[in-house]
Amino acid sequence: MANLLIEHPLGSMSVAEAKERLTAMGEYFTNKHGINVTWSGDAATVKGKYLVVTIDGGLRFQGGKAIFEGKDPGMLWRGKAREYIQGKIKKYLDAATRVADLPRR
Repeated sequence: MANLLIEHPLGSMSVAEAKERLTAMGEYFTNKHGINVTWSGDAATVKGKYLVVTIDGGLRFQGGKAIFEGKDPGMLWRGKAREYIQGKIKKYLDAATRVADLPRR
């Protein structure tokens, strides 16, 4: 089965700030959906279930981008999974929002 690949440019944001923001996103996933996000250095594993879709993948930084790569949930759920994860990454990496203001619940 193919992987689901989502890339989001960091722009002028440092990896340290992006990680802080994506750590907040991980707290949101854990608190809201019970999805486990575990960081090791600048990479995270993401495991859990959102509605009927199993999420199993990882987050990392490479070439000035935040990259999520995970198992493809299949044709039926691929679009929704991509849309949801892309939307959350975009929201949490929006430099116009202060880190303290990012939702964690």
